[in-house]
Amino acid sequence: MSATPLRVGLVGYGLAGSVFHAPLIATTEGLALDTVVTSNPERQKQARTEHPDVRVVATPEELLARAADLDLVVIASPNKTHVPLATAALKAGLPVVVDKPIAGTAAEARELAALAEERGLLLSVFQNRRWDNDFLTLRRLLADGELGDVWRFESRFERWRPQPKGGWRESGDPAEIGGLLYDLGSHVVDQALVLFGPVTQVYAESVVRRPGAEADDDTFIALTHTGGVRSHLYASATTAQLGPRFRVLGSKAGYVKYGLDPQEAALREGQRPGTAAGWGTEPESMWGRVGSGDSPLTGGGRVEPTLPGDYPAYYAAVTKALLDGGPNPVTALEAASALDVLEAARRSARDGVAVKL
Repeated sequence: MSATPLRVGLVGYGLAGSVFHAPLIATTEGLALDTVVTSNPERQKQARTEHPDVRVVATPEELLARAADLDLVVIASPNKTHVPLATAALKAGLPVVVDKPIAGTAAEARELAALAEERGLLLSVFQNRRWDNDFLTLRRLLADGELGDVWRFESRFERWRPQPKGGWRESGDPAEIGGLLYDLGSHVVDQALVLFGPVTQVYAESVVRRPGAEADDDTFIALTHTGGVRSHLYASATTAQLGPRFRVLGSKAGYVKYGLDPQEAALREGQRPGTAAGWGTEPESMWGRVGSGDSPLTGGGRVEPTLPGDYPAYYAAVTKALLDGGPNPVTALEAASALDVLEAARRSARDGVAVKL
């Protein structure tokens, strides 16, 4: 590891920037949070309070004017700005991390990937849910053959938020790239593709249920994978009774896990990786179960200890990629494949048909 940390410019200090990226960057060995870009006076004050040594500027142009003083740009601004800002940063000669979704279309994601390759620069996508505790546990179960041949993968990212919050994430303007399909849907689709590979068919139902809401707030996606697995994916803000986060059914056994990974809640509460023991761990009462022929809610199956979640692994991998030529933890082409699915899901929900890929 280099003695001099890589200097990082962070564009955006809303939820993504302040809760996820800034704390993870600041606690990653080999990285230093150098500059935060936000034009909001309250967020500027927040950034200076939370990171006293940080430089704060109002515009991305001010950041890129200092491109020679930086080693990495992280884009955590609203979705519609991802492509133009990533393009500008790459053209300024800087490696880039972009929050999901990297773009509104798969074609744009592939254009960014081509630009990064042309310039010889890292372009990585922040798909942090690949390092959720339940996802890591499921990957281990699959690698060990505990479930046999998987037949169906059910993944739910459900919330109960009956009142819209407003803002660009819930805007009905297509230019904003809002709605749950592209928000939480980016996570559940990415996880399904990582676990079970490419898909041949997509069917989706995507509706607006809450009075006053403009963008989809209750979405279901069914994927047929080339290997035969069927993925049933749910993303909803209107679920009064939450289902299991994962229910995975195989030829030997199933795995059922309730509850969300604790890392987001910890970051929201101001906790930081590396400052206390047990980062990413959850109480035994939240562990899932593996078994067959009975319900986990009535004691069926064995308790399966949940591996600790590990969001810090993402930026550790980015650092290694930049310093030592290690692999890109999430490529833009992988993100483009997920966007192929999301675009097909949007067409399916609009037209009421299954879409072949």
